[in-house]
Amino acid sequence: MAVYNALLELADDHLVLGHRISEWCGHAPMLEEDLAMPNMALDLIGTSRTLYERAGQLEGKGQSEDDLAYLRGERDYRNCLLVERPNEDFAHTMLRQLYFAAFMHPYWIAAQQSSDEVVQGVAGKAQKEMAYHIRHAGEWVVRLGDGTEESAARMRDAVEALSIYVDEMFDSSPAAQEAEAAGVLPSRADMRAEWDKTIAQVFDEALLAFPEVPFAQSGGREGLHDEGLGHLLAEMQSVYRAHPGARW
Repeated sequence: MAVYNALLELADDHLVLGHRISEWCGHAPMLEEDLAMPNMALDLIGTSRTLYERAGQLEGKGQSEDDLAYLRGERDYRNCLLVERPNEDFAHTMLRQLYFAAFMHPYWIAAQQSSDEVVQGVAGKAQKEMAYHIRHAGEWVVRLGDGTEESAARMRDAVEALSIYVDEMFDSSPAAQEAEAAGVLPSRADMRAEWDKTIAQVFDEALLAFPEVPFAQSGGREGLHDEGLGHLLAEMQSVYRAHPGARW
């Protein structure tokens, strides 16, 4: 069950962030982003689908990817708090994506050595997608951080608001620790040096400084979320809950 729960954590991260990004569809600041944002959302949701399917297989109780995505409640979700943060504005959205992708890129590279063939397969595809997400989000962070007085102020606000959620990404839950010990998943803590390097490079160009974080926020891995996730799930799960078992 430890590997099952650890895969759920990863799947939840990707599904929740994918849904958050999808909220920009039709609302992005330019046509190119109205195409790019849904594509990034689909990358994340596609990863979550495979992880949910594999988790269901390991659990052995017949739960499908749809069951795991749509029939669990808010307290059953184990995503980190960063990915559920509201979009706020484009600066918050791009910085959140950079933070997450800068963590997941080295994570998926390491996961290509997993003892689980499905995880290996996910990792081979996802690490390429995360490299693109870093490049795309990083370019926007630089453009806004080193842009107008207004855009720079908004990016500084985003750094201040989101940096308190960063440390949780590197903490391994008891389930993740067991999966790491079994060689199924890489250690989250091992990604910190590469993450720091990526963020430092982008922030240097964006004229930004990473703030001191005396009190990091956590609790997502224990199912402790704010009301924002409940609203997100209510919207995301509404059709499937209205028509359980439906096939398209």
